[in-house]
Amino acid sequence: MTETTPDVVGEALVRAFADRGYEATLPELATVRIRMPDGSSLSADITEWRGYAGSNAPAALPRIAADYADQAAKAFARYAGHSQNEQTLPSAENLRVRLYTDEALGEMRDGLVTRRLAPGLLETVVADYPDSIMPLNRADLGGAPENGVFGAALSLSIGKEPHYTETSAVQGVPVTHIGGTHRYVSSHVHVLRRHVDPASAPYGALLSFPLPEYVLVHAIGGVHLFAAMEAVQDLSRQLFEAGEKAISPQVFWWRPGRYEQLPEEEALTSGLVPDLRPVGIEVDHRDMSVAALGSDTHELIDLWMRDHG
Repeated sequence: MTETTPDVVGEALVRAFADRGYEATLPELATVRIRMPDGSSLSADITEWRGYAGSNAPAALPRIAADYADQAAKAFARYAGHSQNEQTLPSAENLRVRLYTDEALGEMRDGLVTRRLAPGLLETVVADYPDSIMPLNRADLGGAPENGVFGAALSLSIGKEPHYTETSAVQGVPVTHIGGTHRYVSSHVHVLRRHVDPASAPYGALLSFPLPEYVLVHAIGGVHLFAAMEAVQDLSRQLFEAGEKAISPQVFWWRPGRYEQLPEEEALTSGLVPDLRPVGIEVDHRDMSVAALGSDTHELIDLWMRDHG
């Protein structure tokens, strides 16, 4: 969008909210921010709604924007209808957990129900509606414990959203894809024991979150570590560069530990997260050399070489 190209879709949405008594702004194309009567604000990801609205004739925009604003207003009313002392969230069945980078959330993250999953990555509780995803503000918790909210949202993301697992060879390295048609697949990192048996993976696993619809997993052990790391890095980068709403090409080392020792349901509500450490290598095939990137990579290599050197 430039100064000479009006944002007719965004302007229609802002006008629809104004007609319903809400002050709405568009801090970026993919986000609408609504100011509430108590001074707080709610933000929603409108990427999918923009795509739908923009595919219609301009004459239909006022109606489409009005439908979205009406849906949002009903959600706001549900939030307002719960006292600050209640221990449950309205519309709890809509809660999910979505993964964002620090850069994607920016200054909004301090006001959202979000927490650190790994360096550079934040888990955020969102309300999932048919045509929008609305991050949950901390001000809207209504006294509900944050760890419990995360636990409920994770359980729904894992149990209510369909997913599949598929293992294929990438450069001779077995890589498991945990995938789905929704944007909450990253929640399966909290139940990796379903996909990787810690007893058969003494060094843990390599994994990455290139897209909201994929988690890549390789159990470390049966393939040379350098070959495995290079294959997962390459695949993660390819998916990241080709996909929409990409998250990160970074590869992480999953080290089963305290989190995995808890019963699954207890782990989800514990406030703990799996131990994920960024790792990486640079391979020079011409010189037949490998450079480790970071102290955690050195530690992983040392552990693996101790038994395979």
